[in-house]
Amino acid sequence: MDEVKLIVDNIRNGHIKPVYFLFGEEAYYIDRIAEFIENNVLSEEERGFNQMTLYGRDVSIDDIVGNAKRYPMMAQRQVLIVKEAQHLSRTIENLTGYVDHPQPTTVLVICYKYKKLDKRKKLYKAIQKNGVLFESKKLYENQVSDWIRKTLGGKGHRISPKASQLLVECLGTDLGRIYNELQKLQLVLPKEIEIAPAHIEEHIGISKDYNNFELKKAIGERDVVKAARIINYFSQNPKDNPFVLTVTLLHAFFAQLLKYHGLKDHTPKSVASALRINPYFVGEFQTAAKNYPMKKASQIVSHLREMDLKGKGVGANALSQTDLLKELLVKII
Repeated sequence: MDEVKLIVDNIRNGHIKPVYFLFGEEAYYIDRIAEFIENNVLSEEERGFNQMTLYGRDVSIDDIVGNAKRYPMMAQRQVLIVKEAQHLSRTIENLTGYVDHPQPTTVLVICYKYKKLDKRKKLYKAIQKNGVLFESKKLYENQVSDWIRKTLGGKGHRISPKASQLLVECLGTDLGRIYNELQKLQLVLPKEIEIAPAHIEEHIGISKDYNNFELKKAIGERDVVKAARIINYFSQNPKDNPFVLTVTLLHAFFAQLLKYHGLKDHTPKSVASALRINPYFVGEFQTAAKNYPMKKASQIVSHLREMDLKGKGVGANALSQTDLLKELLVKII
């Protein structure tokens, strides 16, 4: 993310602001920026007396301000990091007085996860004037594969599109969780080897053959035998393959297929751009479009919505996951 890079580069170049307010739904970037400040603003010798971490559930705004107004000891500045600051949401506006006149020798970092700061309030405007505001937004599913590729590329590693998509299908869009798994792969695989689905199965424990990604592909190809085999595996491993996730991913696939049918230009480049997918996966939609005309795809989307409700216990009469999966496959194929 360009904004994160800009913040980090400014700190590296000595352009350090007295207040950093990091907020938003995606915790990963909040943690990374706070961690960078924690490790790079002060020298190792200075941190003992001049770096402190507080937690929102344990302190008040007055506690934060009191510590922020301290002077550094034998150092140019002190660093004060407040983690889990979202627990102070009811009183966070009380920080405005300090931000209006921040201590120039203090670097105050507020980690305000999973929440937004009201742009109409005085605190927001005060931070805009005297500090740095950073909103960490959740990435859409179709953006995460590219994020994985760039993250690994920055460390000299490569990953195949299929392997990247497999990680997204099985781990979701939680960047922190994905990053932890990528670190495992980087530790065990040399840089000259492209990360493939087999590596993910071996080192992370996600099956390269029995997952939602392969189920979606099998259904798109109308490969009943393969789809039934995957569903049977899901039935035997329900905790690792929740029904609601399967329905959600298939619904997204068929919704995209409807969009594909509505395109005038079906060239790979145009399709990849319109569906916001890697060109590597355009072939799957071309195949699925032949097997599921627009009317059929529309009916399947409707069936999937119905199955989603059943999976959540609405009108399902407590059907088992095995029965739900079988019904799902019958309604689609």
